[in-house]
Amino acid sequence: MTAIGPADPLWLGLDAGSSVVKAALFDARGREVASAGHPMGAVKPHPGWSEVPMQAAWDATVASIRAVLDRAPDAASRVAGIGVTGCMVGAWPIDAAGRPVRNGILWNDGRAQDLIDRLIDRHPGLLADVFAADGCVLQQGCTLPVVAWLAEAEPDALARTAAILGTKDWIRYRLTGRVAIDETETAVAPGDTRTRRHDPGLLALFGLDAHARRFPAVRPSAALAGTVTAVAARQTGLRAGTAVAIGAGDVPASTLGVGASAPGRGCVILGTTCLVGSVVPEPVFEPPEVGLLFALPNGRWLRTMTNVAGTTNLDWALARLLPDAGGDRFAAAERLAAPVAPGARGLVYLPYLSEVGVIAPFVDWNARGELFGLTDRHAAADLVRAVYEGVALSIRDCLSAMPNRPDRLRLAGGGARSPLWCRIIADVTGCAIEVPAGSEFGARGAALLAAVATGRYADVDAAVAATDRLDRTYAPDPSTAPAYDRAYATYKALRQALRPVWAQAGGRPD
Repeated sequence: MTAIGPADPLWLGLDAGSSVVKAALFDARGREVASAGHPMGAVKPHPGWSEVPMQAAWDATVASIRAVLDRAPDAASRVAGIGVTGCMVGAWPIDAAGRPVRNGILWNDGRAQDLIDRLIDRHPGLLADVFAADGCVLQQGCTLPVVAWLAEAEPDALARTAAILGTKDWIRYRLTGRVAIDETETAVAPGDTRTRRHDPGLLALFGLDAHARRFPAVRPSAALAGTVTAVAARQTGLRAGTAVAIGAGDVPASTLGVGASAPGRGCVILGTTCLVGSVVPEPVFEPPEVGLLFALPNGRWLRTMTNVAGTTNLDWALARLLPDAGGDRFAAAERLAAPVAPGARGLVYLPYLSEVGVIAPFVDWNARGELFGLTDRHAAADLVRAVYEGVALSIRDCLSAMPNRPDRLRLAGGGARSPLWCRIIADVTGCAIEVPAGSEFGARGAALLAAVATGRYADVDAAVAATDRLDRTYAPDPSTAPAYDRAYATYKALRQALRPVWAQAGGRPD
């Protein structure tokens, strides 16, 4: 954390993830002053579903804001602006009075898959049409298929819905009392990434023509959304009248937060998912029907390849292999895996743990995690090392599919806190790894948008340039290349050979 003067202005960034709402305060140079987080009570009422009670999400936001304001002197009076980000797509429906209609549905929800399958049967070009519009592989948790599911399965709930919000939009609504959605969210709904607006043709494909009015007005990410209401001020401890920016989805906000906003910059966000991206000045749709394309708030785009399971892989492994390590289990994992030589003694791990499979560099909703080469000579250290390496191999696999492969990568997310993982990723990919200073990069990106909205910076590029700082770098070690080249060859052969097996077994939960 950074010590600053007691009168200096601060910007508050709020980041609502899949399970936790985080709040972080930043000074005008983007330095983190204080942060706090609170779980928002995600639930799975049925296999494959992923929801959050909407009031619980707001309660978590209130708790996080109050906690972070307590950690800086006179913070509430010094907050010059607030920016909001959060996990993208899904659906958070409110009625005409602004009350939740039902639980919010998250991006990693799989309930719409049968509906998508039926739509593809009727319109075989559906996935290609979606990709041509937004540059993204259609996922079950995207807003349009989720709303189409609501129209079929919960028509009464949809009839009561006045607005379909995203995660961050619900929080911003509770702060300001104003309904809106931003361009980055609209583009991946799916929508039209070129215009950053809803696509009437896609609404029609999903049978949602009659519900177009339920999608809010689209605003630029760095625009002012409104100000903190008196009610929200009493609940949060913020000052009534504090400016609130529209904000952006978590991936675009994090891209700004790590300083990867200029064309040609590469980044990896190794969090719950593992996103590998490169900033481009125009929309890039190559390779076709693979990966995701995000609109950035500065008029650029981020072409990405994403393994839907990132740090989830290490969490899973440590819970089973080091259950008694306590709060220090990640440090224990590094001590365990570090002495193992590159290549994990022949073990190769495919890190496809998500229930929705994988979307890059190939699309397979049935894909599942695999551990290859196991014998009775392998120990827990080898297995943990294989998990570290497997995620790094998936990053290399994603980079191989990108038309403009960067040679330097900004690495952020929970995985960037691991020096061992940073080193392995540099060696496996052959890219220099740059770890930016700080930790809450989504919140920092949101705070930068608030700083632009309140006039501190002229535009998003100026805000990023003024706040970009590196913490450490890792150059690849050429001596490890032979071992990792062999491991990658096995990795690719495995994921290609297993696809028909996955298809026969079926990966969806019962």
